[in-house]
Amino acid sequence: MPTHVPARATRRQWLGLGLLTLPLFVLAIDTSVLFLAAPHIEADLDPTPAQWLWAMDVYGFAIAGLLVTMGSIGDRIGRRRLLLIGSAAFAAASLWAALASDPLALIAARAALGAAGASLMPSTLALIRTMFRDERQRTTAVAVWMTTFSVGVALGPLVGGALLEAFRWGAVFLVAVPIMAVAVLLGPFLLPESRSPSSARIDAAGVVLSIAAVLCLVYGLKALVSPGPEAVDAAVLAGGVVLGAVFVRRQRVVASPLVDPALFRSRTLRSALALLVVGVFTVTAVNFLVPQFLQSAAGMSPLRAGLLTAPIALAAIIGSLAAPALASRRGASAVVTGGAALSLVGYLILTGADPAGPLWPLVTGGALAVLGLSPTTVLTTDLVVPSAPEERTGAAAALSETGGELGVALGIAVMGSLANAVYRLRVDDLLPDGLAAGTAASAREGIGAAHEAAEGLPPEAAEAVASAARTAFATAFSTVGWVCAVLTVGLAAVALAGLRPERPEHAGRG
Repeated sequence: MPTHVPARATRRQWLGLGLLTLPLFVLAIDTSVLFLAAPHIEADLDPTPAQWLWAMDVYGFAIAGLLVTMGSIGDRIGRRRLLLIGSAAFAAASLWAALASDPLALIAARAALGAAGASLMPSTLALIRTMFRDERQRTTAVAVWMTTFSVGVALGPLVGGALLEAFRWGAVFLVAVPIMAVAVLLGPFLLPESRSPSSARIDAAGVVLSIAAVLCLVYGLKALVSPGPEAVDAAVLAGGVVLGAVFVRRQRVVASPLVDPALFRSRTLRSALALLVVGVFTVTAVNFLVPQFLQSAAGMSPLRAGLLTAPIALAAIIGSLAAPALASRRGASAVVTGGAALSLVGYLILTGADPAGPLWPLVTGGALAVLGLSPTTVLTTDLVVPSAPEERTGAAAALSETGGELGVALGIAVMGSLANAVYRLRVDDLLPDGLAAGTAASAREGIGAAHEAAEGLPPEAAEAVASAARTAFATAFSTVGWVCAVLTVGLAAVALAGLRPERPEHAGRG
């Protein structure tokens, strides 16, 4: 029997890929630049603590909560159409944020940005699947697409810093407007339209359940890692789990589900999603804690700490771009397993980081950990999206993106909680005797609070408190490194067992 050979992408498809990277590049810059502009925004708008927390978090909440819904909408109305609508909406919301004159306007604009952003990510991934039929070319396209996000995160502070030097803080949001305008203008010429032939109505109850479940999960995880979590935060998290279970149950019986349960019959898809969540989870621990270590424990300025983390960002770019060539030679399972072994070495190096010693173990360990796990995010994404029938591509892409969002939320919440718990236990043993109760209580809150409390003490006592805090933080950091090392071993085991090729007669049965 003749074997069907997928058509290879032409120049038009590669130009279209370049266009598809623009929305992701904007999302990456928008994610990283806000933290740089934060002091300027606070000084100008003077938000309350609650308002500022919502201004920072509502963007991520909206993206996470709407990904599944937007993926399903794109399958029905057309992925290119949704991408163009989302790009125009993102530009309009960026202009809204730039001109915000009070905290509530900024919160609303950030929520609109998140909703628009949720329409962009599954649409771009689904269109990549449509445009690149050749397996190796598709993997390369996914790698280029994901690398764009790393480049955007790295360039965001540089672009934002230059704009803040010359203009009002709103200028950092205006970067998105011309870029999205290019996507809207050229999209109809370079991007194909694709949609599901089904005209079934969207399950409104499923939409509400999916949004509520993800929002409760992400909010609960964020709240539990913040100082002084309350019982209501745990209740919200538990509610998210319950709503998620109800959503899954509904998808099994509704005529037109948002996420077809049949997708999960594939062992490869289940394994790829699990690997994606765990891989992002562990990498988030590096991205979250290494900058804290450099600034709080090693006492570096933000600029110098940022320069020292540049090799970690570079490692992410190299790992992502190398994934397609490695996978074509060795297979996804071997590449993910080998990358996990490299990351294991990195995490073991990180366990020995010492704020009083040389910093090369911290930078080297972080770079190796990210270098090894970067191919995992590329290859698992490339496995998830094509695993679904073409009419469900948007939903599959949304599953991949939701897995990444949950990996980030879990990484910050779980590893942040673990680090805080170990820090408190260790610092109690290290604080000098005779400290005032208030000073000791402040030192137990975290290394930043400990340094602030030490400022009002005599030099000898201040150094004792600061030293205790640094040592306790190093212990907490080392503990996180050990946990990540164990998880990486588990990741390698899942890759070996779950990513091996499925026999055609069993594919889809799991």
